[in-house]
Amino acid sequence: MSGTMSTLHAKVIVNPAAGASSTYRRWPRISRLLKHVGLSFDYQYTEGIGHAVELARIAASDGYRYLVAVGGDGTVNEVANGILYSTNPSSTNLGIVSTGTGSDFVRSVGIPRHYVNACSCLTSPRRALIDVGVVEYQRNGQTQRRFFVNAAGIGFDASVVEATERFPKYFGGTIPYLGGLMRTLFAYRNKQVVLRIDDRVETACILSVVVANGTHVGGGMFVAPEASLNDSLLDIVAIGDIGKFDLLKSLPMVYKGTHGNHPKVSMEKAARVSVESTERVLVHADGELLGEGPASFWLTPAALSVVVS
Repeated sequence: MSGTMSTLHAKVIVNPAAGASSTYRRWPRISRLLKHVGLSFDYQYTEGIGHAVELARIAASDGYRYLVAVGGDGTVNEVANGILYSTNPSSTNLGIVSTGTGSDFVRSVGIPRHYVNACSCLTSPRRALIDVGVVEYQRNGQTQRRFFVNAAGIGFDASVVEATERFPKYFGGTIPYLGGLMRTLFAYRNKQVVLRIDDRVETACILSVVVANGTHVGGGMFVAPEASLNDSLLDIVAIGDIGKFDLLKSLPMVYKGTHGNHPKVSMEKAARVSVESTERVLVHADGELLGEGPASFWLTPAALSVVVS
């Protein structure tokens, strides 16, 4: 453990509702583990959607150089947004103890998924400087902007997120996601879109466009096998006009990362992508529903410093 680290005082932002509210029960143990590894910290609970953004922005602007997110991918997204909107984004480090249902970002960045092991990494001197995605979308007739660390998307997967959010919260792991997926599958119709990838424009009928910075989404789907968090490029996975039966049959391929072989799936790296449609099409980022299209996605390279094992 480096000397600088022990003098760093961290602000720990805890989402008690994460992981089907199991984080509330686990926090006393996590708190003891953090003291045990020698982390000096104080903490705050989040009280609802968006609260972690505000807590993190204030903490980073007030001089905390180390913020730790305890929660799921949504909590990590909010704390990252708070850091990036603060007055000191480049000198603030993000630590993560993943207690959510999906834990997709930690798979991509290389932080242990089990919270006990993640706690011991928080005093590591190692940092990963990662790219951060930006998504611009529509909500209530206004254009809004959001940073994302792992993946964003438009179409089917955003509708799954909407259905998953309605699912009973006592299920953990991939069950809510698969439940939401099944519910969406029967009602969803593929969308006609105009897709701009860098300088190329095409019209297509798509199930979904996934814009990935990290490799995994949806609680372990290996959606962007080639993705890297520091290559200054987004990985665009466009899933074309695929039928329901074909989609179900192809799901195991997505977990293995072999879906690139499917004739209706295209994968490429790009700096920018935008999706427009005359139909209502939903947009999500890091597993949270944001709003609807039209949407644009791009990267801010090397924008966030993450503490890794």
